[in-house]
Amino acid sequence: MIRREPRKYAKYKDGLKGGPNNPLGARALYLYDAEGRDTYLRIHGTNAPETIGSAVSNGCARLTNEHVKDLYERVEIGARVFLYPKVTTA
Repeated sequence: MIRREPRKYAKYKDGLKGGPNNPLGARALYLYDAEGRDTYLRIHGTNAPETIGSAVSNGCARLTNEHVKDLYERVEIGARVFLYPKVTTA
């Protein structure tokens, strides 16, 4: 996000506490590959729920803050996650 919109997001380079003002919403699940490397993909909440399902989040999966908070509490660290590309119909 910083590379795509540095004027908007560079101020968050050192992180930002989760919550309603955070671009990643109230919670974010950081996804790593089998070797433990960050994939830079996240499952996260959003403070702009109207953007869910649109390509505005660098490939991340956006949920409502309520849904991601619930998921965050129920998913164990190390859980296997599958993200599928968006399917479009012609």
